[in-house]
Amino acid sequence: MNEKTLNNRYEFVLLFDVENGNPNGDPDAGNMPRIDAETGLGLVTDVCLKRKIRNYVELVKAGEPGYDIYVREGVVLNQLNKEAYDHHPEIELKESKEDRIEAKKKDDQLTLARWMCKKYFDIRTFGAVMTTGVNCGQVRGPVQLTFSKSIDPINPTEVSITRMAVTNEKDIEKERTMGRKAFVPYGLYRLEGYISAPLAQQTGFSEEDLELLWTALINMFEHDRSAARGKMASQKLFVFKHDTALGNAPANKLFQLVQVQRKDGVTVPRSFNDYEVTVGTAPQGVAIIEML
Repeated sequence: MNEKTLNNRYEFVLLFDVENGNPNGDPDAGNMPRIDAETGLGLVTDVCLKRKIRNYVELVKAGEPGYDIYVREGVVLNQLNKEAYDHHPEIELKESKEDRIEAKKKDDQLTLARWMCKKYFDIRTFGAVMTTGVNCGQVRGPVQLTFSKSIDPINPTEVSITRMAVTNEKDIEKERTMGRKAFVPYGLYRLEGYISAPLAQQTGFSEEDLELLWTALINMFEHDRSAARGKMASQKLFVFKHDTALGNAPANKLFQLVQVQRKDGVTVPRSFNDYEVTVGTAPQGVAIIEML
């Protein structure tokens, strides 16, 4: 694993869309697509997209040291935390009346956190709270994502679906099972993200990790297909690279340089081609890189 230090601050804008699918259902609303009740704009949570990034990295880096995934389905996180203690048997533990494992010295706590960062890609990227029963500390990740928001209001729709089979013998006379399916006919969403060089240096997030992140953002939907999610795709990725670690311009001003509007005459967008994307001129000390 290449550990070249990240020395530049970055921000980025990702445009992705969904056609006849549910990009991020809300379990508190019958799994309907998430929506801002006041504006009608669609929402996709940061957690949803982090899951897709993790899944992509796990797929392409399977078995490669330094690219394990910490938050994944079916794992017990405290068992993973304990591996850090097993790897450092010299660490002296605090006395505790509770069922808790914790390093006595602060330096040892940092050693455990660094070991977890080196082993798990998602910890050194997004950070993690590992202060539960087996305490490996808390890591603040250099990569942070916002909620994604659709460019135009979405129209969440439900349709009835049938299955030509039943689940239980008692329902055999029904001959079929009825259900509901929620989807968005079309929606173009905008994700904005931040990458801190000082935090990257703390967690070990490297230039190689950064390249993997860009690749994941571009390709994360390609291996996340399902009938429920319809057709999803990353359409554009704009990266703002600062000349320095602390940055050369406010992030909000840079985000404003990327403008997305419906083309003239389009009243109901149904594809990415119905939109026009324009990019302004970056201030001194910042380069705009169009990666997709």
